[in-house]
Amino acid sequence: AIFVYVVAIPIGIYSATRQYSVGDYTLTVVGFIGLATPNFLLALILMIMFYKYFGLSIGGLFSAQYLGAPWSTAKFVDMLGHLPVPIIVISTAGTAGLIRVMRGCLLDELQKQYVITARAKGVRERTLLFKYPVRVAVNPVISTIGWMLPSIFSGEVIVAIVLGLPTTGPLIFTSLVRQDMYLAGSTIMIICF
Repeated sequence: AIFVYVVAIPIGIYSATRQYSVGDYTLTVVGFIGLATPNFLLALILMIMFYKYFGLSIGGLFSAQYLGAPWSTAKFVDMLGHLPVPIIVISTAGTAGLIRVMRGCLLDELQKQYVITARAKGVRERTLLFKYPVRVAVNPVISTIGWMLPSIFSGEVIVAIVLGLPTTGPLIFTSLVRQDMYLAGSTIMIICF
């Protein structure tokens, strides 16, 4: 969730302050592609690219030698090497949506009277932008964490299965295949609330 906000807020600010520029159009197209691409397909593409070009291990959170091992510095470093693909895949759609929300809210704030008055008084554009409109425009973006947490907690079932992540996604799938209604029902109840 942190990655989503760290990426979406600055890009949304850039898109709003440079409305209808080449950069704005480029980021908009990339954002819509991010929304339209299924996450499991993106996961497969990134797994191939990260293995082929960067030599990173793909699948799961740990390499085979660290699966049953106790926590150590080496195991932690190995886990960090496995995290880029899941982080990018799970956050892509959320980031694309939040960029649009941030852009829209900031464009609305930039047209308000207090911004026009501050500009007329000679306040520098950068100071004006971050002191007033960004503070107000970021509130709707931050409030979206409520609907983002369940999807992050569930691990997005298909993505977790494709990437081999030990989250609740494969657990739900396995319980549904085995027709274990108690495990499936309790897991879905935890995710929904």
